[in-house]
Amino acid sequence: MPIDYETLLNWRIPEVRQQFTRRDTMLYALGVGLGADPLAPKQLRFVYEKNLQALPTMACVVGYPGRWHAQPGTGVTATHTVLADQSFIIHKPLPVEGTVISRSRLVSLVDKGAGRGALITTESTVSNADNGDLLFVATQSTYCRADGGFGGPAGPARPWHKVPDTAAHHVCDIVTLPQSALIYRLSGDYHELHADPDYARIAGFEKPILPGRCTFSIAGLAILKTCCDYDPLHFKSMAGRFSAPAYPGETIRTELWRDGNSVAFRASVPARGVVVLDCGQAQVAA
Repeated sequence: MPIDYETLLNWRIPEVRQQFTRRDTMLYALGVGLGADPLAPKQLRFVYEKNLQALPTMACVVGYPGRWHAQPGTGVTATHTVLADQSFIIHKPLPVEGTVISRSRLVSLVDKGAGRGALITTESTVSNADNGDLLFVATQSTYCRADGGFGGPAGPARPWHKVPDTAAHHVCDIVTLPQSALIYRLSGDYHELHADPDYARIAGFEKPILPGRCTFSIAGLAILKTCCDYDPLHFKSMAGRFSAPAYPGETIRTELWRDGNSVAFRASVPARGVVVLDCGQAQVAA
């Protein structure tokens, strides 16, 4: 069944009430790659209960509404969906444990044309369940590779920040583990594409790929390390567009250009010469 524009545009995404613990906070940080140096105290604060802090990029998984578009009736070909872009704006620092309420809505549905796929953009507003404080707003787009040509609008396209064509001010390489995808998915991104080789082949990949949120989080770690000295209170927002998949075990290189409180970035896999995350922009405190 193809996508029906009106049906999908008005799809009700269920509200999420999620409780997470200090253990979840540490597991997420391990999935991103923190703790590679057990003698680095500024990394240890994210993976050890003493003086524990939450990574800002936990906004990618806390309150995540899941793959709601894979439900019967949406018209989306579930095996052929990948994350197209991700962003978040932090309003209050993420706690290391607690309960959140996430309310999501569909922002736009773009038909890129037959053979070119469709783009579903959603926004999630995540608040502290105990006091109602707004913690962050996260936006993501899902690229439905097999579902274009249903007669929906061809735009508007989101404007993206272009990284400078000059040499980067900073370069940060982070090595992922062969099991990085399997660790990261335990934080809530349970797409079979990141674990099941047979599913990955059906989806058109040679093997399971690294979750886009993990790639995004690794770039966020590079920003946190390079521009914030590992202080999450200095990290305000982040956005980027995926351009190719990364695979577990690869080294991800993040190039950064800083202009005051604004940081432009892109991430690549040097071993394959491919950019995996582009048009990145983050805001940090002075």
